[in-house]
Amino acid sequence: MSKRSEFLAGERPDDVAFFLHEDAVENLDALDDYAETVEDGVVLVLPGENGRNAFQKAAGTDPMELAQAAMGTEGTIEPDLTGGTCPAIEDDPEADHTTRVVFAFAEEQNDEVGGIYAEGDVVHAYAVCSCGQRYSQKWVVGER
Repeated sequence: MSKRSEFLAGERPDDVAFFLHEDAVENLDALDDYAETVEDGVVLVLPGENGRNAFQKAAGTDPMELAQAAMGTEGTIEPDLTGGTCPAIEDDPEADHTTRVVFAFAEEQNDEVGGIYAEGDVVHAYAVCSCGQRYSQKWVVGER
């Protein structure tokens, strides 16, 4: 099982995962030893703080700032973290709406918080579209 599969199954709650589109990084080949190659880029799963630092360096965006900026806009992020559907496509269907980066972390089930957090582990995912829109989606592990 790949690190990404383990992450998406809720088996790596201390790690972060992120997708980098091939157009979002200058030297994608430099990540070969650390990344899983996917159709339009790479996905990395790394331990928490190291992963956040690596994401910031590769994407040029602080992951917590991305999360704050994206939190208020619901979009659809692929369940395998390799892209998404930008919500701005409805307002501007002619623009390029390629998902450039996705950053995700998982939060373990928490009955005290309630809501979806009581249903199981929750994946929080944040994306940046080439049009500049930032958006997010969260889901219970295993329900997508």
